[in-house]
Formats: sequence, structure tokens, C-alpha cells
Amino acid sequence: MAFQLSPGVLVVEKDLTGIVPAVATSIGGYVGAFQWGPVDEITTLSNEGELVRTFGKPNDTVASSWFSAANFLSYANNLKAVRVVGTTAKNAVTSGTALLIKNETQWEASYADGSGAVGQFAAKFPGALGNSLKVSVADFSAFRRTLTGTVTATTGSTAVNGSGTSFTTEVLVGDVLKNSTGTVIGTVATITDDDSIILAANAAVAVTGAAVSSGPTTEWEHKAEFDSAPGTSSYVEALGGMNDEIHLVVVDEDGLWTGTAGTILEKFAFLSKAADAKKSDGSMAYYLEVLRGSRYIHWMDHPTGSNWGSSAQNTSFTATGADDYSLTGGVSDDDPSDASKILGWDLFANAERVDVNLVFNGPNSLTVGKHIVENIAQARMDCLAFVSPTLGAVYNNSGDEADDIIAERQAALFNVNSSYGVMDTGWKYQYDKYNDKYRWVALNADLAGLCARTDTVADPWFSPGGLNRGQIKNVVKLAYSPDKTDRDNLYKAGVNPVVTFLGEGTVLFGDKTLLAKPSAFDRINVRRLFIVLEKAIATAGKYQLFEFNDAFTRAQFRNLVEPFLRDVKGRRGIYDFKVVCDETNNTGEVIDRNEFVADIYIKPARSINFMQLNFIATRTGVSFEEVVGA
Repeated sequence: MAFQLSPGVLVVEKDLTGIVPAVATSIGGYVGAFQWGPVDEITTLSNEGELVRTFGKPNDTVASSWFSAANFLSYANNLKAVRVVGTTAKNAVTSGTALLIKNETQWEASYADGSGAVGQFAAKFPGALGNSLKVSVADFSAFRRTLTGTVTATTGSTAVNGSGTSFTTEVLVGDVLKNSTGTVIGTVATITDDDSIILAANAAVAVTGAAVSSGPTTEWEHKAEFDSAPGTSSYVEALGGMNDEIHLVVVDEDGLWTGTAGTILEKFAFLSKAADAKKSDGSMAYYLEVLRGSRYIHWMDHPTGSNWGSSAQNTSFTATGADDYSLTGGVSDDDPSDASKILGWDLFANAERVDVNLVFNGPNSLTVGKHIVENIAQARMDCLAFVSPTLGAVYNNSGDEADDIIAERQAALFNVNSSYGVMDTGWKYQYDKYNDKYRWVALNADLAGLCARTDTVADPWFSPGGLNRGQIKNVVKLAYSPDKTDRDNLYKAGVNPVVTFLGEGTVLFGDKTLLAKPSAFDRINVRRLFIVLEKAIATAGKYQLFEFNDAFTRAQFRNLVEPFLRDVKGRRGIYDFKVVCDETNNTGEVIDRNEFVADIYIKPARSINFMQLNFIATRTGVSFEEVVGA
């Protein structure tokens, strides 16, 4: 306490209320292929709806990968997912050569300054879905635009001819052509050249050589989506500028997103061309900044020859009317190499930056599976990794499934010997509601999901297997349901059978890890118990760093840990425990090395894997006390 130089009252507050905190146990981690979404970036998902919005719907190429993520989310509500792509993947662009923009971070670093040289817009993420996007922009002059020259149309034809006209710059496909009284002539389907337009249907009314003074006009295709025309914002008007506002829509031009061509995906009203423009609430109105929030497009450059992006002060912004920007050149490379997937998994390697507990391999190769067991789960020491055999080992391989699974366990996994890995027996057949067909999907995501569900209905130290907690969801059939003989052989190899029992569903019928050594840690529940204990107590222990290694600090540590372990014992996680943290293990030599030692002894609770029921028949006259004793 501070020394006082004159009489007074010094108030000192000490906090001795520290506890061992709860830690997350159900956060999933996954790296896979998807049609859309950020690449090489961790995205957190809480349900299947968010999976669709972020990474798109499944198609034939990515279905097995996509449904692995969806299956985990059917059991849990927290998945950190990473999309990876192949080397040929590209974002669709307005013009020029398509390029790869993996995520917002890369766009910010390389293209936010307008140096992309691919036109005004690019698809937000790589993939062929971007080729269905069109951006349509309109300023104050687009809602009702008087055309140059004269036009002629007849009711028996779709052709509209002009004289002295500039249809290629003044008209857009989809615009509504009207006569001087405002009667609709038709909707523009094709712009042949400056003097020729083709309507979507025969002209509704005739126009003969109507001059500009007669007022032939067009209206922006998307005018009805907005309450009023863009004009001059209050912010720009106050600074002496004018005509800065635009409306912008993102359209599903070919229907790849929604199934209906022309559907509007996003619309942005009253954006500003002025770089410093703000809305009445103080937020940015500059269209480049607002478009950072788009789910579909990146801004890449201003319209050619305009003063867009200038400051508002005394700027009269160029009237550019309406413009359509169809995106092309997007490439889906949804079959990334193992190397790409491993680089994606390396985003999970740092336990201090990313909190994750259950990582699963999906349909990826066992080369990738080996990496996530040894270099992610085992290296972090705070999560489990789940892998499945290849589809070829269990599908249309009658009679050889067990041998081939064990061979993959021993060869493809290079005899991985780790209590941080878990392997199952295969794949399930499930319904794809997005494409109205059935898919084969690896079971490892379901096993990770069972662990997450066990956390909800019981605790992490309960086994996720068996009829009480091991029911697999969304199963039409299994590629392989091992019988008792095969289960015996598989279990000896550390592979957990998934079995369909008549009338009882499809069940995880094992709880082994990939640890070959006979040990308490060859069971999932024990490994997860120690992950929870180690993570929680280590988190609490950080607050003892830089304190004195004396009897007070050691007693304080014991008082933190022992109530926590008593609680776990009361919740059936351990049979007994003992915490040793005193002068016996914190000797003078230990203290002089600036170290602190605590020995925590645990008797973990064990799950029942083998049951023996003894039925004994006796004669009628025999007393049971004589048989079993008093």
C-alpha cells in the first residue's frame, strides 16, 4: 500500500473473487469447397440459412463438402468455416481480364484505390455465379430522359427507327419507351445501333417522326423500385454542389441465384457520387463506401470521364444517366488441391487467435485428415479432429470394407497415434433439398456434431456414442453398416463403427480416439474431459503470472481450482482429484527459476464399452442367500 505523508484515509480495493471460467467446447472448424463466399478467411456460421447466404447453395461439384458443413450445423450453432479454391478461380468483372479477389482484405489492400483495370465493378467473390450479376446505376437524368433526334414506330412491328438519335448512349435494355403524352410504346429488348431499337413486343402505339420537342422519352427499368428520383443531397447542396445522388441495383441477370432471370438481389437508394458525402445520421453516403456492405459486388472504378469521387464543395456532378454493367469472366475452380486445403487449415493453427474445439475433414483426402489430426488438433492440444475413410473403401465394396478401412487407417494415415484424432466407418446417403436428389456425405461432420450435442444435453466428458446420445441425423442409408465381427476388428484398430440397428436408427457405436496405446486417453470422453480441465484451469492460471511464488499465491491458486474440480466431480466427470501446490513442488530452486508448479491429479470417469449380463438358473428350493451370499 502507498505511504501517506500526512493524515488521511486511503481506500484500497482487492479482488479475491476469481474463479475458473467456463470455456467453449462446441465450436466447429472446417475447410472445404463452396460455390461462393470469401476465400482463405474464417467465417462464423450459426445455422444452415447463414451457410446458404454466405457460401451459396450446393451444386454437384461442392455438394459433399457443403453438406458436411450443413450436417455439423444440424447439431450445433457455431461453425468457423473456410472456403478454398483452385488456382484457376476468378471473380467476374465488368471488362478486361478477370482476376482473383479472395476476400475483403485482399480487395482493400490491392483494389480499393481503383487500380484493378477491370471496369467499374467485380463480383464480390470468385466463381461462375458472378457471371449472373448485373449492376444497374441511375442518376437524376435517367428517370425520364428526353431522347435526341426523332423516332418512328408502328404497332405491327417491334422495330423502332431513329434519325439523328444516339440510342447506344441514351437507352438501356429494359428501359420503357414512352411517347409525348406518357403512353408506353414498349420495353427495349435490343439496341442495334444509334438509330435502331428492337422492342420486346410490337409497339403499343405508333409514333411517326416524333421530334425532341414532342418529348419521346425513356424511363429507367428499375424506376418503380424507388420512391423518387435521385437528385442533389442536402450535404452536397449545402456545400454548393449539385446532382450527386444515384440509385443502384444488383440484378440476377441470368437467374443463377434465384431461378428467375432479372430478379433484384440488392438495391441502394440515394447514394452519392461525392467522396465526402454523409447522410443525415452522419454515416457515409459515398457510393464506394456504401458498396463495401454489398454481398455480391466490389467497386473497382468510377465511370469513365466523370467527376465521380470528387469532394462535394462547389462540384456539379456529371449527368451520366443510367448504365448497366454485366459481369463476365468468373471461373469456379471448386476442386482445390490438398495443398490449398492444408493452407486453409493452417488458419486454425494458432490457438491464441482462433477458438475451436471440434474440427472435421469432410470429404477431403486422408492426407488432409492426417494434417488436421497431427498439425492442428494435436499441436493445439485443445480440440479433436474427426476423419472418415474414403468413399471407395465403403461403397460398392461388399465384404472388403473393414479390411480397406483398417488399411487406410494404417497406411493413408501413416499410423497416426493420437488421442486428438477420431475415425469413423464411412459415409451416409442423404437428401439434397436444394437440388431434389440424394448425395453421399462423409460421417465425420456428424461425429463432431454428436460431441457438440452431447455438450448441450449432458457435458463434454460424457461419451457421444450409444443409443442415448449417438443418434446420427439425416440418414437414408449407410454405405457400410459393420456387423459384430467387423466391429470387433475395427474397434481394435481404433475405428468407431457407425451402425444402423433395426428400429433404433443409425448410431455411433464406439468412442475411441486414434491413440494406439492402452490408456484412459484412448476414449473420446476422457480426452474431451482433459481438454476442458486444461483449458479452463490454464485460463484462470494466467492471472497468477507475475505474482509472487509464496504461500499466499499458492493457496489462492488451490482455492481457484478445487471448487471447479468439485463441480466437475459432482457432474460425474471425474471420480476424484487432488491438487498439490505447496513448498513440496515449489522448492527454492523452482522459485529461483521464476517458475510456479501445480500438480493436479485426476481420476477420470470411464464410459461403459463392454457389458456382461450373467443369468443364473437355480432349483426351486434353493435360497438366493445361499447362492450369492448374505
